[in-house]
Formats: sequence, C-alpha cells, structure tokens
Amino acid sequence: MRITTLVPALLAASLIFTVSCTQPSAAEKAAVTSKPATAEASDSAAAAVIDSTATRPANRGSSELIFGIPVDSYNIVTGKVKRNQFISTILASQGISWNTIEELLRVNRETFDPRRVRTGSTWSAFITKDTLSRADYFIYNHDPRVSYVFSLTDTLAIYRYDAKITHKLRYSSGTITTSLWETAMENGLNPNLSAELSEIYAWTIDFFGLQKGDRFKVIYEEEFIGEESAGIRRIHAALFEHSGNAIYAIPFFQDSTYSFYDTTGASLRKAFLKAPLRYSRISSRFSGARRHPILKIVRPHHGVDYAAPIGTPVVAIGDGRVTSTKYEGGSGRMVRITHNSVYSTAYLHLSRYGPGIAPGVYVKQGQVIGYVGSSGLSTGPHLDFRFYRNGSAVDPLRVEAPPVNPVAPESMEEFKKIAEGYTDLLSTISY
Repeated sequence: MRITTLVPALLAASLIFTVSCTQPSAAEKAAVTSKPATAEASDSAAAAVIDSTATRPANRGSSELIFGIPVDSYNIVTGKVKRNQFISTILASQGISWNTIEELLRVNRETFDPRRVRTGSTWSAFITKDTLSRADYFIYNHDPRVSYVFSLTDTLAIYRYDAKITHKLRYSSGTITTSLWETAMENGLNPNLSAELSEIYAWTIDFFGLQKGDRFKVIYEEEFIGEESAGIRRIHAALFEHSGNAIYAIPFFQDSTYSFYDTTGASLRKAFLKAPLRYSRISSRFSGARRHPILKIVRPHHGVDYAAPIGTPVVAIGDGRVTSTKYEGGSGRMVRITHNSVYSTAYLHLSRYGPGIAPGVYVKQGQVIGYVGSSGLSTGPHLDFRFYRNGSAVDPLRVEAPPVNPVAPESMEEFKKIAEGYTDLLSTISY
C-alpha cells in the first residue's frame, strides 16, 4: 500500500481491526462493539499451506490429522535438534537406512537444505504400530512459520508447509515503570514491540536513561499463526513522551527510502546512535576523577561503562572506517572507528571482534563490530564506550548528533497531511 493512501486506510481500519490498548479509547470501544475483531489479512505462500485442522494436538481424538497424517495410526517420537547435530543423524536414529537418507536428501535438495537445520528446532517421527516399527513420516519444524514433512513410504519426498500468517492492526500504549521491555511485558504486549520502538527512536531517545512516568502510544501490525503471536510486522506510527518531550514517529517515503520523522519533518535518524548496544545498564559514567576498581587509584574515566553479559553484540554508533583492532593493555580487546574529520569512537574490553572487522574496513551504523567481554583490566563483563571530538574525549551521553536530511520542501504538503492523520489516530489511544 502506498504511503499516500495509508492514513485513509488506517482510519477505516480503526473501525474493524482488533484493538489492543492498556485502556481502550472511545473510538476503540466503538470499534469493538460495532463489529467483531475478525478483520485479518492472509500472507501465506503460494505453496502448500498448513490447514487449520491439521495442526491440532495429537491427543484430541482418533480422527486427528497432522499435515494429513492420521495420528492414531502411529506412535509419535519427538525431540529437538541438538547443537552440531545433523538431520541425517536424527533420521538414522529412527531406524532409517543411510541409503534411504542419502536418496531422500539428494532427490529433494531443491526443497530442503540440510545445512540450514537449526539447533533447538523440534522434530517428530511417526512410527508404525506393527511389528516392523518403522518410520513412515518425519516432520521437521524449522521455525513457527515453516515445517517440512518427509515421506518415507514408497515415494521418498519432502514437502514444505508454510503456516498461514494473519495480520492484526493494534493500538497500544504503556507507561514506563522500569524499562521499555518490562513495560511491554506488564501490558501484555509482544516483547518484540520494545525492540521495534527502540530501533525507531534509537537516535533520539537514550533508552538507558528512561524515567518512571515516560510513556508511549503506538499503532502497529502484529503477525499471528493461529492464536499465537509471530512477531511485529510493521510500526505505522508512534508517540513517545520522554523527559517532558513528546516525540512523534511519522513514516514517510523519501528518495525511495522508508523512514520516520517528527511532526516538523525532521528525521528521527541522527548521525549517531545513542548507545552501542541494547538492554544493559550503565555501571560507570564519564568522569574526571574516578577511583579505578582494580588499580585503586583516582584517575579520569573518559568513557561510559555498559554492564552486559559476555557475547552481547556491540554495534558501531555511526558510519565510519575501522582504524584499529588490537589488544591495548588495560583496555583489552578494542575497536577504534573514525566517523569523519571531527568524530571518532572506541569500544573497549571486547571478548572478540565482529565478522570481517579489521583495520581499513568501512562499517555502517548499527553493524556488529564486536561482542561484550572482560578483557584487559576489568572486574566483570562490560563495554567501555568512548567518544572523541577532534581527538578529545567527550561524554557520550551529552553528545548532540546532527540529524540527517529532513522532509524535502516540495514534499512537505503531502507529509503534513499524513502526519495529521497519524496524530489524530494516536490521540484516540488512552494511556
């Protein structure tokens, strides 16, 4: 759907789609009472689709089918793919000969790639109840969206089944108590919503500095498989009130790029991210005189320490070129990035570097450049993040990053109409 027609469509949809708010507004109450929340959009693949009657639990009755397989005719063995385990090994453990496995995978290599089997994915083997006790079928559930059925009878075949995905438009809100993620959980919202919001507002809100009482409203599409949420498809618009400032996120296509802007047309995307990693806490701030926890002496701390588990991805806060990747004494394993003639950053105490990260490599904003560790002089896993302006260290939490291009003057009239439609919709949501 083109952005120019999106707002009118949303206005109409607000009367028929499912509404999910902390407290329903008058408009939402009208939507619920005027028509059942059944408006859904199918997004399944053209290939075979899981039938709703074929995915019920196997113990509901003798007529139950799973992907067309009569459950009561078999003993079902289930399990999960273990680390470094091959699908061929699992099949062999169910009594399937290696010759059969080799032929099955060879003939169906266009449908199924055994190299992409995921650790933790579930599988089921359908074993005959006769004295032969052989496996007639095998189901590999790659993820909630995709499953593969292996036919091991007269015809060796593998069939892919794509789950039927439905989309529901949601209107939600929340008030911060401790963190955005916990607020989403407290309000019964999909936890992925907090990640999506943090992506949109990453350049304008420091999510490590949220205050109790900060709040948000958001209009978004959520994906479902049956009654189970399968994730957030798209955020249509949002309002985040942080430290007394109301920051709208209005979507708009410009130069073939979909991005978010405030109501003045200024981009929410800045030259630098507010933080180089997600969901951690600040354990030590920028200081001119801090007692070193290991050396026990007072000296400047020209960075911000983010406490996080070992292995947490660390990303570049802006586009730039890697100038150094090496072990630097007490700073441990470090990555240095020069962003332009004015700004540069450093990431200390890493456990390892990101894929392909080496001196001279150009990185994009948000690209993983390393992982949290405890190398060098460190009392525990954390990232020491440092920000430099013209070679001098500055407090990363006080840097005001310049914005990217705003809405072009020739597009402002169209943008204002879209922004007005979204702000009107957001105003119907109660906190």
